[in-house]
Amino acid sequence: MQKCMNAQPDWDLYRSFLAVMTQGSLSAAARALNSTQPTIGRHIEALEQALGEPLFTRSASGLRPTETALALQPHAESMAAAAEALIRTASGEAGQVKGVIRLTASDIMAAEVLPPMLTRFHEVWPDVVIELLASNKVEDLLRRDADIAVRMARPTQEALLARRIGEVQIGLFAHRTYLEKHGAPEMLADAGQIAIGFDREDQTMRTLNRSNLPIGREFFAFRSDSDLVQLGAMRAGFGIGGAQFGIARRDPDLVQVLPGVSFDMEIWVVMHEDLKASRRMKLMFDHLVVELGAYAATSRT
Repeated sequence: MQKCMNAQPDWDLYRSFLAVMTQGSLSAAARALNSTQPTIGRHIEALEQALGEPLFTRSASGLRPTETALALQPHAESMAAAAEALIRTASGEAGQVKGVIRLTASDIMAAEVLPPMLTRFHEVWPDVVIELLASNKVEDLLRRDADIAVRMARPTQEALLARRIGEVQIGLFAHRTYLEKHGAPEMLADAGQIAIGFDREDQTMRTLNRSNLPIGREFFAFRSDSDLVQLGAMRAGFGIGGAQFGIARRDPDLVQVLPGVSFDMEIWVVMHEDLKASRRMKLMFDHLVVELGAYAATSRT
């Protein structure tokens, strides 16, 4: 394939390429983009012609990306994030309180803590559209994967406006039905007790070890890297697990066990410093600082 380095492929070609990379086939990419398989195929062929390199080879399992495709993927992802950020920024003028705000938070914060706070914000500013990405992955705010993040650890990137809100306390809880069957433990490793915890999430493991709780994944009979799934298992009576006091207190059937065992996690609100000029972004940032500050104050013993 002859290289044509002067060609400038447009964004639609890269968008189709990224969809094939993430979806695994032309047909799945077409469905994801609300397009057609022939169109996606033409886009891939046009991009290959422009780059002078093949991007996919066919195999028994479907399309297999070449080394060139794998090298291009992170750049295409950055382009996608920039395009989405451009659309969000253009959705409302800087001085007006309307448009789109994209937030990111861990699954437990997104599902259990933020909804009432965001409801109160929307009641005051109804022209703001809120997108909430629930993910335990630390999204890249410098790349504009999101506008504002609620994080449970100190941010490390520069060029971010970050506000430390406080700390929430994590304790051990079990459902009443579990305690009726197994009794309350006197020690974490009591025989007959069932533990709920993490699978591969190293950050939480390190936090536990710093808190004098040297626990590995083999200790847990139910493992999930989702705090929300763990909470669901606790509510089902599966076993003993960790939960924020501010969340566990809402459920009268969740009972604290081993009161002497707990650890703290920080809460931070973070956004790119360039967004300070946007009124809606600044209003949301300040709103979360106040609301999460009140939550943190009550999320302790």
